[in-house]
Amino acid sequence: MRKIALLGSTGSIGTQTLQVIEEFKEDFEVVILSAHANSQLLLQQVSKYNPQIVILTEEKSYNIVKNALSGKQIKVLYGPEGILAALEEIQVDLVVGAISGAAGIKPTLKALELGIDVALANKETIVAAGALVRQIQEKTGARILPVDSEHSAIMQCLEQEKQAVAKIILTASGGPFRNYSKEELKKVTPQKALKHPNWDMGKKITIDSATLMNKGLEVIEAHWLFNVDYENIQVVIHPQSIIHSLVEYGDGSILAQLGLPDMRIPIQYALTYPKRRSNSFPKLDLTKINSLEFFPPDTEKFPSLKLAYEAGKIGYTMPCVLNASNEVAVELFLQEKISFIEIPMLVEWVLSKHVPVKNFDLETLMEVDLWARRESRAYKLAR
Repeated sequence: MRKIALLGSTGSIGTQTLQVIEEFKEDFEVVILSAHANSQLLLQQVSKYNPQIVILTEEKSYNIVKNALSGKQIKVLYGPEGILAALEEIQVDLVVGAISGAAGIKPTLKALELGIDVALANKETIVAAGALVRQIQEKTGARILPVDSEHSAIMQCLEQEKQAVAKIILTASGGPFRNYSKEELKKVTPQKALKHPNWDMGKKITIDSATLMNKGLEVIEAHWLFNVDYENIQVVIHPQSIIHSLVEYGDGSILAQLGLPDMRIPIQYALTYPKRRSNSFPKLDLTKINSLEFFPPDTEKFPSLKLAYEAGKIGYTMPCVLNASNEVAVELFLQEKISFIEIPMLVEWVLSKHVPVKNFDLETLMEVDLWARRESRAYKLAR
């Protein structure tokens, strides 16, 4: 039985991970659960899975859970430091990294340092700290098993044949505003942007999908995960979200991975890798698919994708700034403090102010992250 640490258990990926674990109760034991502030849902999960340690990173919620679990044989820890301590304290076979944003960087690096494989949904870790991740993996041999449907698809298409890879092709739904004009994009509200046509996701990643920044972050992630040059990573808009990504080989063959837009499928593959297991989830019926369409992305209307390519090619600490400024921009948009089209404008403005740091450690990276967030919040004052 594999012992699982589920970090970010109350979010979209976290709850779907538990649905997968329900399918294979005899194979997995949840020993660590962490959440930010959803104390009620976390307590329900604790009651069902009886972990050894739970962690909350918001103080009020921590106090609620600590009081609720008083007298039980479950340790309750507080804050990001609590997550790091929990990973060191008990045996874990696999960490599921489902914490959103830069907050997931330190726990992921800690797990890899401890030699624990990570089923990673937190793309920000690879985007901001790809070089550090690679250094740690070379020392410990710990693996990253991608949970993102696109990177899971690429991994599956590369499994049998890693030679003569010519190109990785990442698919993107295009989001809800693919056919909007520039004028229409100016009027996009948070309520509209949170309605993704195909996927049920958290707020931040849903907005990123609408701006195409999510795909830009995935381009940088693919570069680090699969050691492919940016020139050989292509993004295509595929509105149906049936083909999750493709790999083109030098002989002209293209391998694709298909499936319903259901995150439980790549989550399961990461948890059971390298085995494939039957499950009770809905299956793709090709006879019900009327068409599979593909279009080039419009980087004039959606410049976030272009910004991500540029930051990735520069490298060093530039992707960290890209990620941090985008997180703040999305937050400001959801608070209706900036418009939808200002999200990439803010990111570009902060990127233009940053001088990349070539030699950096985790502490320096976190300083750059904080700098980018401060600059991002000063955007409106500087305009």
